[in-house]
This record gives sequence, C-alpha cells and structure tokens, in this order.
Amino acid sequence: MANLRLSVTDRCNLRCAYCMPEEEYSWLPSDEILSFEEISALVDRFIALGVTKVRLTGGEPLVRRDLPVLVKLLAAKPLAELAMTTNGVLLATHARALKDAGLQRVTISLDTLRRDRFLRLTRRDQLPQVLEGIAAARQVGFEALKLDTVLTRGLNDDELEPLLDFAGSHDAEVRFIEYMDVGGATRWSMDQVISGKELLQRLTARFGVITPLPGRGSAPAERFRLPDGRTFGVIASTTQPFCSTCDRARLTADGRWFTCLYATGGTDLKAALRAGADAAGLEQLIRSVWEGRVDRGAERRLELREGRGPLVSAAELRREPHLEMHTRGG
Repeated sequence: MANLRLSVTDRCNLRCAYCMPEEEYSWLPSDEILSFEEISALVDRFIALGVTKVRLTGGEPLVRRDLPVLVKLLAAKPLAELAMTTNGVLLATHARALKDAGLQRVTISLDTLRRDRFLRLTRRDQLPQVLEGIAAARQVGFEALKLDTVLTRGLNDDELEPLLDFAGSHDAEVRFIEYMDVGGATRWSMDQVISGKELLQRLTARFGVITPLPGRGSAPAERFRLPDGRTFGVIASTTQPFCSTCDRARLTADGRWFTCLYATGGTDLKAALRAGADAAGLEQLIRSVWEGRVDRGAERRLELREGRGPLVSAAELRREPHLEMHTRGG
C-alpha cells in the first residue's frame, strides 16, 4: 500500500450523470465527519505503514471549508506526493491558497468543452468556472496538470481531438477513462463504455501510429505518445482491470477505510480512533486488514460478461451511502 485516496467530504457541487444521476442522496452526518486533526492522525499511521502518496478527493474536496489548512498539515509530513482531484468549479478561488499551503499536483475533471453538453452532463451550467480553474492552476504554478475525461458513448466520445488540443494548449495531459460500473453509476450499461482498445483504434485512425510509453508501474493510467509528440493516458479499468498491481486504499470523510473501489464493506478507523486506540493499535488494525485483503473487484466484474449491470441499485445506495463513489473517493 503506497497510495491513499483521502475523501474529505461526500458532498459535491455537480451532479455528473456517470456518478450522481439520481435526484436525491443520503449524506453522511456532519458530526461523523473526521476533523482535520483526526485525518492528520490517521494519515500518520498510513505513512508509518508505507504510504508515500496522498490524494485529496471527495465528493468535491473544495466544498470542504478551510481545505488549505488540512493541506498545510499534510504537506509537513514525509510524503513523496500530495495531490488533489477536483471538478475545478471552485479551483480559481482556491488555487493560490492551495499552492501556498503545499499542494503539489492537481487533477481536474473535464468531460466536455461544450457548455450545453456540460449542463446536460452535470445539471449545472458551470463550464466557464471549470475552465477558469484550469487557467488559475497553471497561473499559480501547478505543473504536470492532468485532465480526467470519462468517456460515454453518444455523449462526449466525439470530442477526443478537441480535448487533446485543449490539454496541449494548457500544458496538461488528458486521461481518457472508461465509464465504470461502481458506486453511483446506477444507469451504467456496457454499451455506453468506450473501451481503451476502441479509443486507441480511433486515435490511430486519426493520427497514425501511437507509441506506448514505459514505466506505468502501479499507476492506473497507461500512457501513450501521438506521432506529433503529445502524450495522453488511458484508464481502462472496466475492460482491462489492473487489480494485481493496485496499491491504493481509500479513506472516507467519516473514517471508513476501503481496500477496493468495488468493496461492499470497509473498516471503521474512526471508531477505533475515537475510542482511544493508540498509534500501535491503529497500525496493527490497518496492517492486518491490508495483509489479509483478497480484492479483485474489477476483475470479478469483468468475469460476469453477460448480464453485467450496475454494481448496486439506487435503493441500496440510499440505505448505505458508503457504497457511493462520491463518498469513498472515486
């Protein structure tokens, strides 16, 4: 375990069709949300057990009040990387404070460059704010920007070239992500998925020979170079799972720890922390769960093949919000 995805809130200011398509949601109680001090204490235990990279997520992390305060706490720790994934809506407002607090890298979701399509996809007319956030990230000095695009057949799969052009013009790298059947994807179907294989076939037909880049390691994205030198990533976790190399764990905003994005159950670290468990006790709990894990969620979903549908129903998600992707950090 080297990577910890740290959800700081289950709230989000968008309602993306592939993540939050329902009209109503069950939210985590506010008194159950970890304080910054509690988050810091748990991160210390993960670092002691080998975590070197922390990524702040949500929901939308920037709706968490005073987030730069948490960033400053975490930036003082012995981490190789402190990053954040955001939808970008509030990034222009907070980019400078985040950079000054010690945040190192930012990944921004960008599924379309068309304002009408953005509204249809997210039910919010906020594409201008997202584009402003991307510009602000560059202006304050965030380097190696990544833009995450979830591809959905018939919705945004005609924007491959515009998105590559946009990323290039902003010194960023776009990562095309297969539509996944996890958490809140209650309207998922396999025929909506643009597979990594199909994506590469399309781009090859348009640009010519595409070169795979070495050094993927445990990263979720496989990277490629176009003939003109531009690079991009493909995250094909739906059709080409990488469970065997996954080194990620996820901690929800209320302290539930999940060892797999597809896991239906997690470990309540907050309960142990608030009950007074010491550092050694928390580390033993984390170590025993991680060493005993047998997660192969994406691979097992792929084995279903025929009849594969959403992982859980909307009714199940209302009963157990921890199953939501926006709760466990996507």
